Formats: sequence, structure tokens, C-alpha cells
Amino acid sequence: METLFLLLLASSLPASSPRGPEDSLPRKEGPRPPSCVRCCGPSEQPASITASRFARMTSDSFYRLPRIRPTIDITILKGDKGEMGAPGISGPEGEAGEPGPQGQLGRKGQKGQAGRPGDSCKQHYVAFSVARTKALHSSDYYQHVTFDTVLVNLHGHFNMFTGRFFCYVPGIYFFNLNVHTWNYKETYLHIMKNDGEVAILYAQPSERSIMQSQSLMLSLQEGDEVWVRMFKRERENGIYSEESDVYIIFNGHLIKPDID
Repeated sequence: METLFLLLLASSLPASSPRGPEDSLPRKEGPRPPSCVRCCGPSEQPASITASRFARMTSDSFYRLPRIRPTIDITILKGDKGEMGAPGISGPEGEAGEPGPQGQLGRKGQKGQAGRPGDSCKQHYVAFSVARTKALHSSDYYQHVTFDTVLVNLHGHFNMFTGRFFCYVPGIYFFNLNVHTWNYKETYLHIMKNDGEVAILYAQPSERSIMQSQSLMLSLQEGDEVWVRMFKRERENGIYSEESDVYIIFNGHLIKPDID
């Protein structure tokens, strides 16, 4: 309020103007206007005087009041931090990205514990070699060839009484039959698998006797039997042997078992 009063008082003072040449001349004195005597307080002045002063003050830039614009500091109005909200719903799964570069080789890990012992490796061996020391002539169309000498009979799979090899271990077997022919006689034998012929050993009659051989491999299942028989036709059929020397030999052994 005091500031406003001082501004009003200053505005009532006459402004001094620069003196020109005419001011140095003597002035004619006339009747002086009556001096202004304050007869009332600021609040009791007429409205016309107050309005004229306010208009002069607002029009003059020197007396213009600054415009006050209130500002609010939001920081003083900021409240306390609230609690964390509940997690939102997961969005849809994105597309698979490209594989990243291969990482560096990690450190060597610790030695692991020993595993349990494995099953024992079963090795299967089957072999036989039998011989006949007596000559044989065919007395029937089909005559079973038996043997009287054992060279090798591992696990007893060859039956010397029946003259047959019995398969206990399935797999691939190799068989070989060697005989000595007889002079002027035909030699005709079959290597049999069960009841079927699988190979023939044959030699025509000749003035000279020779050694004749036949070999083959067979795939056998458990229970199969392999044996030798003579086959008689119109001509006499025989194989030669003697006790001092062995001429008739039948061999067989397992090459690869089916059970590893």
C-alpha cells in the first residue's frame, strides 16, 4: 500500500522541461492560480481524480505495474511412492530369433562316478572234426555215413552215435568234407541240412583213386542238424579208407553267432 501511495505522489509532481531562449526573457506576472491545498485523504478523493491518475499510470510505461503470473511448484505437491501393481498378462510369444554365436569353451568338469558293471561278454565257440578209418560201400539208395574217430568235438555238439552235428548256437557255420575215391567206383555223397540236400560231393569212376573235397557255409538255427549220406544209383558207390591212415574227414565250426 505504501508503494502505491508513493507512486501516486510522484505522478502529481510537475515534470520539468528544458529551458529555451524564451525562458531567459522576463515574464509578465499575472494573477497566480490558487495553490492546491490537500483537504482530504487518499480514500476520500473524488473518483474522477482517482480514475485520471490510474489511467495516466497504466498508459505510461514508467508507471506500469509488472504482470504477476503465479507458478506452482509441482514437486512440493508430489505424494509418496505407491505400491507395485499386480503383474500384467503375458503377451503373445514372439518369433524365434536367429541362433547366437557359439560361446567359449567352458572349463573341464569334475570326473564323474564310475558306472555299474556291464554284462559279461559271452564268447561262443563251436567246432568239430571227426574221421572215419573204415571203407564204406553203399548197400542202399540212402546210406548214413558215420564216423569213428574224434579229432575235435568242442562241447560235444557232434553226436558220434548218429553221425550228426546238432546246432545249439545259431549263426553262420563253415563245413568241409574230404573223402578218398575208390578205383573203378563212383563216389556220390550229399551234405545234408536236416532232411534236405545242400551240397554234392561227386567223382566219376576212374582207374586211379583221388582225394575229393567239398566246402560250404550254412546259416543255422538252434535245433538244425548237419550230416553226410551216400547215394546209390545203378553203379557201385564207395569211399576208401584204412585204419593206418585217415582219408575220410568231416569238419565244421562257427564263424559268427547270431547272439552278440
